[in-house]
Amino acid sequence: MKQKREMSCPEWIVCTGREALHGPDIQRGRQIPCKRPHPSPSWENMVDKVFQKVFIFLVLTLILGSLLSGVFYKWQTKMMIPKEDWLMSQVYRRDTLNSTCLMNNLSHSQSKLKHDVATRIFVEHNHKFIYCEVPKVGCSNWKKIILLLTLNLSRKANEVHHDLIHQTPLIKRLSSYPSDYQEKLLTSYTKVMFTRDPLERLVSAYRDKLLHSEPYYSITVANEIKATCRKNENSTEKVTFQEFVNFILTKKQEHLDIHWKPMFLLCDPCNIHYDIMGKFETLEQDSEHVLRNIGAPEDMHYPNFKKYGSEKRTSDDITLEYLRKLSSEQIEKIKKLYQMDFALFNYPYDLKMNLYETDTV
Repeated sequence: MKQKREMSCPEWIVCTGREALHGPDIQRGRQIPCKRPHPSPSWENMVDKVFQKVFIFLVLTLILGSLLSGVFYKWQTKMMIPKEDWLMSQVYRRDTLNSTCLMNNLSHSQSKLKHDVATRIFVEHNHKFIYCEVPKVGCSNWKKIILLLTLNLSRKANEVHHDLIHQTPLIKRLSSYPSDYQEKLLTSYTKVMFTRDPLERLVSAYRDKLLHSEPYYSITVANEIKATCRKNENSTEKVTFQEFVNFILTKKQEHLDIHWKPMFLLCDPCNIHYDIMGKFETLEQDSEHVLRNIGAPEDMHYPNFKKYGSEKRTSDDITLEYLRKLSSEQIEKIKKLYQMDFALFNYPYDLKMNLYETDTV
């Protein structure tokens, strides 16, 4: 007798169990195909898959975390800081400033204020307000506010013509008063100074003054830079950022233009004890506290005006873009030039430079 050969197939097997016993096909003596079950995965394969998923999760978490931290920082700087926290930030800023002044022997018991510092300070008598001008730190908008406060006008600061504000004799400088009266004003009025990251301020000054058609800077200063840094000084090409930096580095600090002169030399914060130390990075919050502190009208706010409105404001990203064009030697010299601004006003030079070095590796 021939033995019945069992059918074998790599894809299908004969069903067994209750379904097979009672199935009509089995009862007729026929086999029905069933899918072969998948073999159970080995322990090693399961571990590998788990590790892969964990790795992917960690990478995605890091990427998402870095993105969210940047968004949170920008959101945090835009949100109004509660008054108690804002007051604490002011205490911290002043303590950092005072300790750095002492460590570097910058505090002097001089009886007379330096004239070049007095020319940078504006006085508004109606609200007993004193403001030290630091170019490229929103000073034009502060002058607009001072003008409106001086004239008791209810207009918005944005309505004041930008070029007019730098020429009007209606806002008074501290230097226009006798020295004894200057001292009286400094001891009885609310004194305010705003600062900005030194490198960001430097890049902002270059973009604003050397890349636009402002006659004095785009012609007079530009020609001086070309004569210093180029073999062919008659070249019509715009001054590069590298040339601009090299030109600055040939000058002594006290002889620099006010738009890139170190901030501590402009306002002398080690000898004038400012009541409020604002920062460009927290401009919205700090300016609001200043206005409420001096009793300005409730509907008066710091204006969000930019002279060249079609251009982006100089940000961290734009600053790093320009810093990448400099050599390591130029970077070190710039660091030395603005080292007191970094220390006095607590700007993280090393953090920004770490970003710069990472991008240039």
